[in-house]
Amino acid sequence: MLRSSAITQGVQRAPNRAMLRAVGFSDEDFTKPIIGIANGYSTITPCNIGLNQLAQKAEDAIKKGGGMPQMFGTITVSDGISMGTEGMKYSLVSREVIADSIETACNAQSMDGVLAIGGCDKNMPGAMIAMARMNIPSIFVYGGTIKPGRLNGKDLTVVSAFEAVGQLTSGKISKETLLAVEKNCIPGAGSCGGMFTANTMSAAIEAMGLSLPYSSTMAAEDNEKLISTARSAHALINAIKKNIRPLDLLTKEAFENAISVVMAVGGSTNAVLHLLAIAGSAGIDLSIDDFEKIRQKVPVLCDLKPSGKYVTVDLHKAGGIPQVMKILLNAGLIHGHCKTIEDRTIKDLLEEIPDTPAVNQEVIRPINSPIYKKGHLAILKGNIASEGSVAKISGIKEPVLTGSAKVFESEEDCLEAILHKAIHAGDVVVIRNEGPVGGPGMREMLAPTSAIVGQGLGEKVALITDGRFSGGTYGLVVGHVAPEAAIGGNIALIENGDSITVDANQKLVQLNVDEKVIAERRAKWVKPTAKYTKGILGKYARLVSSSSKGAITDQD
Repeated sequence: MLRSSAITQGVQRAPNRAMLRAVGFSDEDFTKPIIGIANGYSTITPCNIGLNQLAQKAEDAIKKGGGMPQMFGTITVSDGISMGTEGMKYSLVSREVIADSIETACNAQSMDGVLAIGGCDKNMPGAMIAMARMNIPSIFVYGGTIKPGRLNGKDLTVVSAFEAVGQLTSGKISKETLLAVEKNCIPGAGSCGGMFTANTMSAAIEAMGLSLPYSSTMAAEDNEKLISTARSAHALINAIKKNIRPLDLLTKEAFENAISVVMAVGGSTNAVLHLLAIAGSAGIDLSIDDFEKIRQKVPVLCDLKPSGKYVTVDLHKAGGIPQVMKILLNAGLIHGHCKTIEDRTIKDLLEEIPDTPAVNQEVIRPINSPIYKKGHLAILKGNIASEGSVAKISGIKEPVLTGSAKVFESEEDCLEAILHKAIHAGDVVVIRNEGPVGGPGMREMLAPTSAIVGQGLGEKVALITDGRFSGGTYGLVVGHVAPEAAIGGNIALIENGDSITVDANQKLVQLNVDEKVIAERRAKWVKPTAKYTKGILGKYARLVSSSSKGAITDQD
């Protein structure tokens, strides 16, 4: 039975109906399913600037399909704009705000289903967390990827601007070239164009069956995105009729499918954090170790930025996520029996997809000729990260380094050292007190990592942090170190000059210091004073879990 059907029952519901009449309901509308449209539109970021057009398309399609739409807004934070500033501390927090706002609006109004539209990084997992909590028929519509910028015959993305800063400081380019990159790297609407966090999470949602095939790789400005949005609205109406709910789809096997796709496309480290969080809300027993198990089996098939050559619109032209999934299905690397929002199995959905990628493209490799034989997101443990950490090792020929620690208490201090050429080949850069509690908010370290790459040190320097990395980061980088420094994790006890080993082959991140010395340092350690005690950051720091659990705020 529809949740909204209560408004038709008896005279006691007259006030409810009166309120709804004021927003456009007529007599016949009270028998229709009420469908929320969670609209992430804003002019804050190019990722979300095109979403209102999609929301209006969805609204029209829902009406034509026999539903009654009710649109409401959700927030967004532009990671690219806030990157490297204090404002970036709000980025991961916004995932929780988005989830809370969608849950609040839908449950308060007893909506029968929700179509969520998002663009920037936290829109996707925020919406998915809410869908899992509410468990009403739901579908996600991705706002679409940005088309690549162009300069001197080369594709550019937002990461090009960050790397250009490092190139400038090392004398590789001029200020004029930096300005040219800035002006040309982001040509219009859409989310960051490589296989960064937004495109990674949209691909994961498609793999889990809560968005339509091909929708995760469409360009924001192309007409097919509008067509796909209307189709999504009709799919949701059918799901309401059949009572297909998120928890029917979000099984352990569906999450395994998502992880396999993330590995195959060379996706963002943030997928680990977000999939753990979504699984927690769905009541699925997913752990950080599941990512490592799947990494050992699933190769990287796609040559995509940041470490590769192509952008997401190229992946779309080459066959998109369905082509990637068909290759994985044939290799026994995804579960074909998993259902989708269209009430079809993955196997049925992929039946007409070619078994092998087209020969006239180089974006998607065949299974016997991968970019890397194993996945690129390695889960490292050791005395620095007893709960685990995430290393993104794509683009690294030898993901092993033992070097001398250079310790920084914040991202800003580290970036200043890099730009002043205080980081050298063989160093292990440590950025701490940037975790979920310590930041608070677990900022992304795109500026330092991009500057390191821009200076030509990407394969010569390791960087470890209890913060996060942008989806645009690559190199020998280890993030999500848990336990974090602010709660006494061993990363808090590292001193300048200590020997540290980062070894992705052995899945190890190790402080090479005698245990007695570590114990002595621990006895002297003092918990740092909280940076924020009030407001949303203070609240977040008090509630948030370890990154090894997804950095969630609604833990049991």
